[in-house]
Amino acid sequence: MEEYLVPTQFGEDEFVEKKSRFIGRVWPVQTEEEALARIQEMKKQHYDATHNCWAYIIKDGATRFSDDGEPGGTAGMPMVQVLQREGLFNIVCVVTRYFGGILLGAGGLVRAYTKGAKIAVDAAGKSMKRVWSAVYLPCPYSFYDRVKLEVAAFGGILRDTQFGAEVELEILLPEAQTQPFFDRITDMTSGTVELMQIGQEYRAFPVQAE
Repeated sequence: MEEYLVPTQFGEDEFVEKKSRFIGRVWPVQTEEEALARIQEMKKQHYDATHNCWAYIIKDGATRFSDDGEPGGTAGMPMVQVLQREGLFNIVCVVTRYFGGILLGAGGLVRAYTKGAKIAVDAAGKSMKRVWSAVYLPCPYSFYDRVKLEVAAFGGILRDTQFGAEVELEILLPEAQTQPFFDRITDMTSGTVELMQIGQEYRAFPVQAE
């Protein structure tokens, strides 16, 4: 199964440029119909706005955009390009503009709609959708801190920790990192810690910003 980035959650941010108010919003979506529904929702909510420009990219589906009355190429396409540069799929972005009376020019509009999309993406965050291996790892307390560091180093996630006679961890690891992680823990603990893969999941988890 493919690995790809999606927005973690709904994201919203805004700014003012020469008295024009720009509101950027991003949603995770699964289908083109869901994307179009979000766009219509914003058009209804901001019926009094000067423009509600939008763009969306559906994995293995459509990539579409609209300038919604702005000069051609100054809004929708720059927004699509932001989503593409960020490597995101299954995402819809709407940037709403309330005109402040001062013309921005073509270059100014491109910069404003680019910024509107980017700040919304940043507010939403990114998640990687991939196959994860669920791993059960019981270890002595003396290895606990080192194991946590190794989980992070291999791109893993600590999903559950139970403290008893020893520490029992449930870890999610990227599928490709599972065997190297097993090898590393076995080597680090001289084989005294036994790991067990207990399943696999295909889902998205947040990734750290670079």
